[in-house]
Amino acid sequence: MHNPHSMSRLRRAAVLPAIFGALRLAELAWSRAHLRRLRRLGGKVVSEPLFSAMVALHTTVLLATPLEASRRRPPPRAVSALSLAALGLASVLRGYALGTLGEAWSVRVTRFSKGARPIVTGGPYRFIRHPNYLAMIVELAALPLAVGAPLTALFATLLDALLLARRIPLEERELFSDPRYRAAFRERPRFLPRLHPHPRPLPG
Repeated sequence: MHNPHSMSRLRRAAVLPAIFGALRLAELAWSRAHLRRLRRLGGKVVSEPLFSAMVALHTTVLLATPLEASRRRPPPRAVSALSLAALGLASVLRGYALGTLGEAWSVRVTRFSKGARPIVTGGPYRFIRHPNYLAMIVELAALPLAVGAPLTALFATLLDALLLARRIPLEERELFSDPRYRAAFRERPRFLPRLHPHPRPLPG
């Protein structure tokens, strides 16, 4: 017989992953539409052997989170509140980043001939090179923690770090091959904005 309390916890813990799963599906559809436009501009998808692993990781997190949470006690209120706050901020940052990129964004790394790549320098890209990745890093940890799945959060964070350690250099090789991107972003950090973006002049 099924434990009714466990089933109830499973349903409650599945609400947040279901919402984010629906958002990710909408983003994939949005990305496909953008990718068609980028191809018309001359963009070509770069081969990524680990792209499928990234998709699998994000899907697994959405499935594993409610399963783990249904077998645990609810998280302490402070942990849940902080995780939800971090998740909300990450979602705002992600929306801001994708809205700023507009049709220049897709989930795939693309290669362009010289001068053809759309370069976006506004919004959160004024401060860091990868606000979207920063939001995803926070989301993968905060979503499981918010509903009480710490092991999922831990393994997701570790695996995501390994995957991004391969993907970001690959993407930056393509981006920095464009002199316009290199001129705009070479002084901007990847994830955390500098407190003093421009060095102060020395006295005297």
